Amino acid sequence: MSGTLYIVATPIGNLEDITTRAVRILGEVDLIACEDTRQTRKLLDRYSIAKPLVSYHEHNERARSADLLRELEAGKNIALVSDAGTPLIADPGYRLVEQARNLGIAVCPIPGPSALLAALSASGLPTDSFFFHGFLPPKRGQRRKFLEDLRASEATLVFYEAPHRLLDALEDLAEILGPRPVVVARELTKIHEEFLRGTAAELRETLEKRPSVKGEITLIIGKGETAQVDDTPLAEAVEKLVESGVPRMDALKTVARQRGLSKREVYKRLNEQ
Repeated sequence: MSGTLYIVATPIGNLEDITTRAVRILGEVDLIACEDTRQTRKLLDRYSIAKPLVSYHEHNERARSADLLRELEAGKNIALVSDAGTPLIADPGYRLVEQARNLGIAVCPIPGPSALLAALSASGLPTDSFFFHGFLPPKRGQRRKFLEDLRASEATLVFYEAPHRLLDALEDLAEILGPRPVVVARELTKIHEEFLRGTAAELRETLEKRPSVKGEITLIIGKGETAQVDDTPLAEAVEKLVESGVPRMDALKTVARQRGLSKREVYKRLNEQ
């Protein structure tokens, strides 16, 4: 009879944020698969759990999955954990779970902490409809194209972001998605936990004054407003704003945002008229 694969959520910062069921399961399984054995060992030592650990991360996922599946088929019970939070959420594990299911091996979730849900629940932004996409694309061109595709979304948007890319990401958010409310959630459940609120432009201005930005980052972007129907020709709409004192470049951006268009599309349509 095959064993069971347990998907165990672990703390995202504060080691007290773990369920009694998770502690029990980690103490009962035959083997624990984890991203970084040193990181997981800190948690196990905190709860006096002594179990064999094996590394399981994006660089060895394919080969290690085969090893773990053999152990499961031999009757071993295995816990899969990530360095922090719920496994498979922007972390490796999909291949193992998919193959275990295909082989008829029991897969049991042990729910618990998630940076995504922790940040969203405390952000003060709408939670009835949200879109999560893990990390934003690291390259600027890809990131901007990705955000352009989300321009019409009316859902709250949630992403993870690396601290060294945060200022660039906020700059792109400000230009492409406009003045939506944004929350930067940093170091959740840790000593230096921080929630910053404002528009993307305001938050970038605040953060660029710091010597550096450190820690785990979750970005939450509030819902966009449904574009209002406006039959005014594009050229006329732009000229009205210019006549009121708005710089032409800003007028183009404003009209684009109001119509739910990209600035590039506005340029194209104006040139066709």
